[in-house]
Amino acid sequence: MLSERNVFDVTIIGGGPVGLYGVFYAGLRGMKSKILDALPELGGQLVTLYPEKTIFDVGGIPKILARDLAEQLIKQASTFHPAVCLDEKIVAFTMHKDGDQSVFELTSEQKVSHFTKTIVLTAGIGAFKPKKLEVPGLAEFEGRGVYYFVNDKSVFKGRDILIVGGGDSAVEWSLNLLDIANHISLIHRSDQFRAHEEKVEELLASSVDVRTFHELKTVKGISRIEEAVIFNNKTLAESSLNVDSIILNLGYRTDLGPIKKWGLDLDKGGIVVNSRMETNIKGIYAAGDVASHPGKLKLISTGFGEVATAVNFAKNLISPISKVYPGHSSDLKDLNSGTLG
Repeated sequence: MLSERNVFDVTIIGGGPVGLYGVFYAGLRGMKSKILDALPELGGQLVTLYPEKTIFDVGGIPKILARDLAEQLIKQASTFHPAVCLDEKIVAFTMHKDGDQSVFELTSEQKVSHFTKTIVLTAGIGAFKPKKLEVPGLAEFEGRGVYYFVNDKSVFKGRDILIVGGGDSAVEWSLNLLDIANHISLIHRSDQFRAHEEKVEELLASSVDVRTFHELKTVKGISRIEEAVIFNNKTLAESSLNVDSIILNLGYRTDLGPIKKWGLDLDKGGIVVNSRMETNIKGIYAAGDVASHPGKLKLISTGFGEVATAVNFAKNLISPISKVYPGHSSDLKDLNSGTLG
């Protein structure tokens, strides 16, 4: 039999906001928990993709920078001293019988084994690569004026910027960089934006030069970007913009990697779950952007609810005498402080 010291009640794969809240919630339920991530630090997309982006849709917080939200979630997750393993990509799992209990063995690329009674997958969108445009000259200027991520807002101080895209990130960065940029233009291939209506209204009322039904044709420069040629996709009329920075917010190509081979039911790149956040494999749950179910909304706020649901049902699975609904967290008298590590 496996030693109880080596077996965790729940292991959460994915150290982004949903995973961090999940490991905290597992602590509330008195579960011995572990969180794993392939990245070298916790925080997921909040710290790797858009640390300086402002987050508006988390309950109780009017607005907060992504990196600051990550910091608060990490602090909260530390409360019950979970085990934390970073820089470990899980590539396989096997199931063992330990008496009457099933135990999963998770194996990393480094051949390290992790044993757990239940698994909650909060891997976000999985491995991600930005979608790119096949535009002449664009690739050669990556790192010299062409950006797909904004990790340091100060880089764009005094810049003439072209932002390409019509989603939430394109709208947010257009507004977020207004206070430091010299000039901002935004082009979008249609007149329909995929962003919160309030932010779109703010964008259209701002000094950003918004050009709908426009696309990028080519870029020019010597040592770095100097000019972008754009065209109206209805009239084909072309125009030139003097820019020294281009930010492309076109979304990401995602890949679940080895998880695709686990035998889980998949749907459009997500893992199919039911209302309990259960997958088709007993003991494995999914929550957040990686989970797929009818009416799915990919928001941090909905992910928090999903992972709490997953943890509660995981608790009931390994301890049937425990109620799925534990009562209100405010009933707890004391939360021990601690640090992750």
